[in-house]
Amino acid sequence: MVVALYARVSTVRQAEKDLSIPDQIRQMEDWCKAKGYKVGVKYVEAGASGTDAKRPAFQRMITDATLSPPPFDAIIIHSLSRFFRDSLEFGLYERKLNKIGVKLISITQQTSDDPSGEMARKIFSIFDEYSSKENGKHTLRAMNENARQGFFNGSRPPFGYQTIDSEIKGRHGYKKRLAINPTEASIVKQIYKLYLNGHNGKSLGMKGIANHFTERGISMRGKPWRIQKIQDILSSKTYTGEYYFNQTDSKTKKKKPKSEWIRLDIESIIEAETFRSTEELRDARSHERVPPRMVNNPTLLTGILKCGCCGSGMTLATGKGGKYKYYKCTTRINKGNAHCSSKNIPMDKLDEIVLGRLVKCVFTPERINIIADNLRSSSKKSNEQTDQQLQLFQQELKAIDAKMDRLYEAVESGFLPMDETLQVRAEKLRVRRQDVLIELSSIRRISQTPFSTISKRHIEAFSKALRSRLVTNNDFSKGYLKLLVNKITVNEEEAIIEGDSKV
Repeated sequence: MVVALYARVSTVRQAEKDLSIPDQIRQMEDWCKAKGYKVGVKYVEAGASGTDAKRPAFQRMITDATLSPPPFDAIIIHSLSRFFRDSLEFGLYERKLNKIGVKLISITQQTSDDPSGEMARKIFSIFDEYSSKENGKHTLRAMNENARQGFFNGSRPPFGYQTIDSEIKGRHGYKKRLAINPTEASIVKQIYKLYLNGHNGKSLGMKGIANHFTERGISMRGKPWRIQKIQDILSSKTYTGEYYFNQTDSKTKKKKPKSEWIRLDIESIIEAETFRSTEELRDARSHERVPPRMVNNPTLLTGILKCGCCGSGMTLATGKGGKYKYYKCTTRINKGNAHCSSKNIPMDKLDEIVLGRLVKCVFTPERINIIADNLRSSSKKSNEQTDQQLQLFQQELKAIDAKMDRLYEAVESGFLPMDETLQVRAEKLRVRRQDVLIELSSIRRISQTPFSTISKRHIEAFSKALRSRLVTNNDFSKGYLKLLVNKITVNEEEAIIEGDSKV
C-alpha cells in the first residue's frame, strides 16, 4: 500500500519539543516500514494551527487525494490532532477521504474501521478540540499576565524599538522587554520633524516624506517606505511611551474592546506635545484639502488600466475638492514619484477615446453578425456541455442537502452541540446551496437562448441600441468593456487596447 505522511506543528516552540517535524516523520516512517507500507509523498506543515483548514500543505494533500486515481491509498498522521483540532471539520474531511477510498490512519491512536472505531475517532477529535481551546485560553491568560508585568510578547517589535533580555527567566529563556533602537528611533524623529517643519522651507506630507527617504536610500528594515507606514508611525501612541497588547483577536483580526487592552509603559521616542501637534496638523490638513484618494463609484477603466511606465494598475483619484478626476498609477500613490514618473491621465478624456475606438471598430453590425454566427455554430456544442454542467450541479445540490440533513440530525440527536463552529459550517453550506441554485438557473436560461432565430434586422437594431447605451450609461459600458478588453496600457503618447482577437 502506498501512503502519504502528514506532519504539523503549530509553533516554533512546539517544534523544539518532542512533537517536532523530524520526530513525527521518523516515527511514521518506522511504523510504515514495520507494516510494509511504501511512503509515496510527505506533506509538512510548520507553524500552522490545527483549527484552521487554510493550511497550504493540508489543502495540497486533500487536492492530491481527490485526483483520479489518488496517488496514495492512505494518509498517515502521528496523532489525530495533527490532522484537525476541530471535531466538525475533522469529521467532514474524514468522510470526504472515505468517499474517495483514502484512509486516515494515526500511528498513536489506532482505531478499527467499524462503527465503534468511528465513534472512538470522534471522541478523540472532540477531546483534541476541547484541549486546543483550553490551551488557547491558558496561553492568552499567561501572555496577558506577562504584558501586565511589562514584558513583550510579540516576535517583531514596532519600528523604532528592539527587544532585550530582562533579568527574569521564563519557560523559554529570558523574558523580553522593549527598548529603543537608536538607529530606527532617529528615523522616527525625522518623520515627525519633517511632517511638522518640512525640508528646506518646503512643507512635506506623508508621500513627500516617503520620497525624501527613498531618494536618500533610507529604507524601512530593508523595504521601501510606503505612505501607509508613515501614517502608522505618525498616528501611533507607541512612540509617546504607550504600547498596548491584546488589541485584536488573533483569529478574527477584529479590534477588542479597550477594556481588554493591556498597556505597557515603555521609553518614549517622541514627546507627548510633539505628538499632539502632529495630530492637530494632520486634522487641519485633512480639512483644508481633499488629498488624491480612491473613488468608490464604478468607473469605466479601473481594473484593466495599466501604467506604461512601471506596469502597475491605475486607479481613479481626485484633486482638490474632488472636482477633477484622473487615472493615477497606484505605485505613485503608495510609494511616491521616486518609484514611477508617469503622468496623471484625465478620466473623461481617456474614457471618451477608448469608448470611441470600441464603438467604431467593434460594435458595428458586421462585427456583431460575426459574433452571432459564432454563437449559432457553438450553441450546438455547448448544449452537450450545458447538460453535463447541469448534471454536476444537480449532484452537488443533492450532496449539500444530504450534508445539511446529517448536521441537523447530529444536533437533534444531541451528538453535536449547536455551537458557533457548527453554525458557521451550516451557514457555509447554505450559502453554497444558494450559489448552486443560481448556477442551475443560469445554465437553464442559457440552454433556452434561441440563437438560431436571430435575424439581420435584429442584429442592426441591437447594434444601434448597444452603441447608444455604451456612450450614455457608465455601468453598462463598464460591464461590456470588461467582457471584451483584457488590458489597456497607457503610455505618454498612446493607449494600447488588448482583448480577445475573436471580437
